[in-house]
Amino acid sequence: MEAASLSGGSGSPTARAKELFRNQRKDSESSVDFPNVEFEYGDSDTIVAELSELYSYTEEPEFAINRDCFEEDFAIHGKGRKWVEMDEAEHKTYLMRLLDGLDVINREKRLQFARAILYLAQGVFEDCYTEPEVVHWARYNVFLLYEMGTFGALVELLNMEIDNSQACSSSLRKPAISLADSTELRVLLNIMYLMMEIMRREVEDDKPEWSLARDGFRNELSSPVYNGEPFAILLFSLVNKFCCGNAPHCPIKKVLLLLWKTILFCLGGFQELQELKMEKRQQLGLPALAENSIEVMRTLRAASPPASAMDLLEQQQRRGRRGRRVLVKQDSLDIYCERDEPREEDDEADDVDGGIEGELDSLEREALAQPLASPRLPPDRVFFPRCLPWTPKVREKDIEEFLEVSRCKFIGFTLGNDTDTLVGLPRPIHESVKTLKQHKYISIAEVQAKREEELQKSPVSLGAEKVEQTPIEVQYQGMLYNLPQYMIALLKIQLAAAPTSKAKTDSINILADVLPEEMPITVLQSMKLGIDVNRHKEIIVKAISALMLLLLKHLKLNHIYQFEYVSQHLVFANCIPLILKFFNQNIMSYITAKNSIAVLDYPHCVIHELPELTTEALEAGDHNQFCWRNLFSCINLLRILNKLTKWKHSRTMMLVVFKSAPILKRVLRAKQAIMQLYALKLLKIQTKYMGRQWRKSNMKTMSAIYHKVRHRFNDDWAYGNEIDARPWDFQAEECALRVNIETFNSRRYGLYHSDLEFAPVDNCLQSVLGRRLPLPEDFRYSYELWLEREVFAQPIRWEDLLQPLA
Repeated sequence: MEAASLSGGSGSPTARAKELFRNQRKDSESSVDFPNVEFEYGDSDTIVAELSELYSYTEEPEFAINRDCFEEDFAIHGKGRKWVEMDEAEHKTYLMRLLDGLDVINREKRLQFARAILYLAQGVFEDCYTEPEVVHWARYNVFLLYEMGTFGALVELLNMEIDNSQACSSSLRKPAISLADSTELRVLLNIMYLMMEIMRREVEDDKPEWSLARDGFRNELSSPVYNGEPFAILLFSLVNKFCCGNAPHCPIKKVLLLLWKTILFCLGGFQELQELKMEKRQQLGLPALAENSIEVMRTLRAASPPASAMDLLEQQQRRGRRGRRVLVKQDSLDIYCERDEPREEDDEADDVDGGIEGELDSLEREALAQPLASPRLPPDRVFFPRCLPWTPKVREKDIEEFLEVSRCKFIGFTLGNDTDTLVGLPRPIHESVKTLKQHKYISIAEVQAKREEELQKSPVSLGAEKVEQTPIEVQYQGMLYNLPQYMIALLKIQLAAAPTSKAKTDSINILADVLPEEMPITVLQSMKLGIDVNRHKEIIVKAISALMLLLLKHLKLNHIYQFEYVSQHLVFANCIPLILKFFNQNIMSYITAKNSIAVLDYPHCVIHELPELTTEALEAGDHNQFCWRNLFSCINLLRILNKLTKWKHSRTMMLVVFKSAPILKRVLRAKQAIMQLYALKLLKIQTKYMGRQWRKSNMKTMSAIYHKVRHRFNDDWAYGNEIDARPWDFQAEECALRVNIETFNSRRYGLYHSDLEFAPVDNCLQSVLGRRLPLPEDFRYSYELWLEREVFAQPIRWEDLLQPLA
């Protein structure tokens, strides 16, 4: 609108407007020229990238320390040979010696043996010449370490370090916590993470015994064998302890990475989730899925972002020069609708507004250019008809609402939830109902909620529910009693790691495992530390976003009310505004950030000679088009936001209240199909609350929603107006959901009450007085003192018995 009014003035105002918009364009996120991002979304990055992110650049000197600890001990027992020259039996014999060394009392000696084990898990890089060779020996050593029972010993040592109050108190007395305060914890967590990350990945040339070891390790981590709870609960408690200030020296980045990989290994990634979903639908007697969502997302094309003000001005001027259009015959319009538009690079370069509307304009121009008397296209210009990527879905509730409105209109009364009786309705309504039923989709969540309602109504006749002890079920039971604290802890760390958050005195310190003992004194050292700190925060955001998304998806598949319990605590802890605050930044700068130094990444830094670093090299960064971890984090956070707000009107209103539409539109400037898809989903659910004027001025966004987001029949997202939305209605919705969640948890897990509440009361005086109570051993020594203080010294106020109860 502004561009149209400016273009109609004289030359001077237009020139000034152009200059103004150009300046705005430089400072904004208008990235029309940014190319399509060739990004393959998955559970994690490559193994080399995931291993390199475990270490900060400040830890680089410790690689040599680990090597020296190993070589000092191995020189005595290796008899002058290298590790790669020995056979498996000799390797096992030496590993037994290292494991015995973990039991010594001397803390320094124990740390040296742990460093030697860490050097083995890092791939004995001193004996290797290439990076693949390091990964090969790391893989061999890790499986050997697991076979010798190393992981259990490491868990015991980790528990000792967590309970070490001396280390906590000493770190609290220091003015600034540094890398040296967490040496023991970092060494243990490094070994455990290397074992987790390497063992969970399947490789074609794996030995059969390695596959068995992998399955055994997965079952061990999923079972409550570590102090009666799964290993992930131990890590959750450590995260909570860190956020409460009881373990400020904890290397939180390593803990979160290990926790994420533990959940990923035990529960499975996105492909395993898809398989579990298909299996569960089959068990419940539901029809199979019409499509694989993972495969559909991989086929999506990115749309060009909405035009900036400068683009709108230039587009208006081009249309003014184009002149008056002519009318087109109907047969030419048919040709226009029957083919796809070829995407050519020079067309995209010439037309900056090459979005959805730009594609339609170019199609229209081509249709006009065709000879009107020749409807047949040349062979090389024939394309398949364009189709929508997703199969439409309809809920049972949608069919019921459609029939209720139709019956009220045509016959004057309703039949409740009856969707089969169509008597008295006209033929078009019959056809509509038939189409709706053909696309009806019954979700697993609907079946689970209906089953829970039946169990609440008839607990005796239906009997006790048989709960299968799957890994996610065991995980939920372990998290249940402290789940609110765990979610708040994760969000606190996420807030501290967000690039948009400002340093506050009451925020937690997440840089304890990246800051060196001596602060940098040169410009080069300061630049290196700055890159390391930014990279550290990016990795933390990546780990937390992936962890929360995996938990939400697995819990939703296991039981809908488990998912809703976690979701509600995330919402109550302000997860929605936190994610929106994260995206309220220059998102293209975040995606293309170059906070990495390739020559310092593991395993490159332990194989090659390190060149002399310069400020120019640090400023240039790497040559990648985008940062994989940052784009991965953005997609995960958008998916979490979708999970929290889907079918929840109260949470959708939170998106509207926090003005998320401009933020999400800026996200669309990243030309990555999956990221655009989830941003468009969030825009779609709130369009009915935005008003007609917003939809009119954002038609390109509306067209992108139509092209890329799944359609649901009877959904009035594009034309509905919810101007009378009342907040108290939404509060009632959340309260009703909370009641259902508490009822589910109390019925299945006894969370909010114990069985003693329903036990019969013993009113017999003799049996009550004759009951033996457990008393401490020293009670008989202080019995007379207790009588004097608690009985004889207390005055008896008999008149209080006559007073009525308050």
